[in-house]
Parts: sequence; structure tokens; C-alpha cells
Amino acid sequence: MSTAVKVSDDLFAKAKIKSKIFKRSIAGQIEYWAKIGQLVEDNPDLPLPFIQDILLGREQIKDGQGTPYIYGEGE
Repeated sequence: MSTAVKVSDDLFAKAKIKSKIFKRSIAGQIEYWAKIGQLVEDNPDLPLPFIQDILLGREQIKDGQGTPYIYGEGE
């Protein structure tokens, strides 16, 4: 389900540019920023690049690239 939300012209303009770079829709770019913001608020002790690496790794696993890390294995 989608819901219309008003955003500032400035946010829309920035999202429009970033969405072209990352091949997302404008709404997809704003959703990405919202998701990252939520993760940063929920994990204030983790730096943003670390959170982004975790998200990248999860998507790579979903795509069949690599193998998931299982704590305690390989020691």
C-alpha cells in the first residue's frame, strides 16, 4: 500500500539527483533515506558506513553472492 506524503521542494530536488545516480525512483530514494535514518537512530553506536556495508552484504547474500557469516564457525 502506498500513501502520498508531502516533502519539501529541496528534498525532492536532492532525491531526484541521487535517484538518477543510484538508478532508483525518486520515491525509492526517499524511502532509502528513511530506512537509513531509522537504522541510524536505532543503532546510534554504529557508524553509517558500517550500516551500509551490512545492508550491502545482506543484499549480496539474497542474490546468491557469497555466504552468510555464522558466528563461531571457522575458528
